[in-house]
Parts: sequence; C-alpha cells; structure tokens
Amino acid sequence: MAIYIVLLLGAYLLGSVPFGLLLGKMAGIDVRRGGSGNIGATNVGRLLGKKLGVATLLADLLKGVLPMLLASWWLAGDEQRSLVVGLCGAAAFLGHLFPIYLGFKGGKGVATALGVFLYLTPLAALGSMVVFVLVLLNWGYVSLASLSAALLMPGLVWLLYSAPAALEPGVGELLGPAWVEIWLETLLALLFALLIWFKHRDNIGRLWRGEEKSWRNHQK
Repeated sequence: MAIYIVLLLGAYLLGSVPFGLLLGKMAGIDVRRGGSGNIGATNVGRLLGKKLGVATLLADLLKGVLPMLLASWWLAGDEQRSLVVGLCGAAAFLGHLFPIYLGFKGGKGVATALGVFLYLTPLAALGSMVVFVLVLLNWGYVSLASLSAALLMPGLVWLLYSAPAALEPGVGELLGPAWVEIWLETLLALLFALLIWFKHRDNIGRLWRGEEKSWRNHQK
C-alpha cells in the first residue's frame, strides 16, 4: 500500500511541474501575464514562438506518460498494477490542472490527458488527435478542437476497445474481468473530458460570443 501512495504522490507532483511557466521564465516572460494567461502550450507558443510551444506540449504530454511507465515497471507482477498505473495517470493530470506549486491554478490538461491515453488506449488517443486536427483546420480554434477531442474521447475508448473484447472467447458478461479495465478507462476518459470542459469554461464563453482568438489569425 505504501508504494502505491508514493507512486500516486510522485505522479501528482510531476504533473504539477509548470513546464510552460518555467520555459517562459527562462525566456524572460511570465506567460501568466500575457495572452490568455494560461501556462499551456497554446499560450506559450503564442507568446514565445512555435519551438517553445512545441517543447511545452511535449513536456506536458510526458508528464502523463512517465509516471505510468514508472508505475508499470515498479509494480511488475502486482495484481493491482493496471489500476495503480491508471490512477497515476489521473494523478498527473490532476497535478497539471491543480498544481500545488502554483496555488492549485494550472493549465487545461489537454496535452497531459493525451499522454495518459496514448499509454492506456493509443488507438482512441490517435482518433482523438485526428478529431482535434480536423476541427482546428476547419474552424481555426484550438479551444474548440480541444473541447471536441475531449468530448469524443470516452466514446472512442468504449467503441475501439469494447468491440474487440466482446469477440474474445469466453467473454460475455459486462462485469467480467475483460470488461473491468474497459469500464475504468471509459470512466476515466469521461472524468478527463468533464474537467477539460470545466477548465475551458472561459473559452466556451468567448466562443459563444464570437470573441475567441483564431489560430489562423495567429499564423498570419
């Protein structure tokens, strides 16, 4: 039990590291005081350029992946391995959203959520990335693309992983062992989607009023 707590706490603390803010500080800019005020990749890219924006994206993505890789390695052979690994991903995600180092005021979690689901359900994560790109190219709003990808993620997890599981020999009960992991991953995706939408509530208001900044305008 103690090792579970250590892994979860470590995942939360790593998730809390504000890489976007740190990169901005290194460049002499507090990203919280410019653009949207967010510490995520979009605002960093807007204020500091594409390279640092991409660096922030990758760092935030890895915050979701690395704690899960460590937990999976450390708990090899443990009966609770899958559950703890998933919870470590959730802890890292919550750390990014509510970082202890910044008074629990963090980013919006899209990149970290992507990292978590690239590990847990890579096909669904890739499908969500396709949705993100299509929405971004068609409408030009990063926030709308993020909201759309998050909204569809639970359904993608369920569809892409429940169908193959249902075809496995001996699988017929929705509460059977083969389904438990699918249910948990779907619920986790739903929780992530709700929190991402909550964190984008200001963006939703601006989209509704037609005041949201377009990615296309930034590219010009």
